[in-house]
Amino acid sequence: MTSTGPRIELPTKALEFVAERHLATLTTLRTDGTPHVVAVGFTWDAEAGLARIITSGHMVKVRNVRRGGYAAVSQVEGGRWLTLEGPAEILTDPADVAEGERRYAERYRIPRDNPQRVVIAIRATRLLSSSTLRD
Repeated sequence: MTSTGPRIELPTKALEFVAERHLATLTTLRTDGTPHVVAVGFTWDAEAGLARIITSGHMVKVRNVRRGGYAAVSQVEGGRWLTLEGPAEILTDPADVAEGERRYAERYRIPRDNPQRVVIAIRATRLLSSSTLRD
């Protein structure tokens, strides 16, 4: 994924939060403009400013990203929450998919085999969060 715009830097508390094992929601837009919201696991790459979601290439969320090019991922636990949003694209290169799987395994568990796997990559340009995650 090519870098465009400034990289978002998460506060220390937010970095800790996105390293904990929590599920999140991914929001993309359907063709009619309504939100498509699904539960996902995601990983945060602070160096690249990139959120990654592994999934199958035939999923609606993948079609929505290909068409709309924008997505938001949100994580909530009690009163703590954050949303990372920005331009999104689908990564299919085997090295990109392997990196997504490696990061997913570190945060959650080793993913099952899936020859149709792709990575939804969100270049975060906006961070929204609860005050408890700000330094």
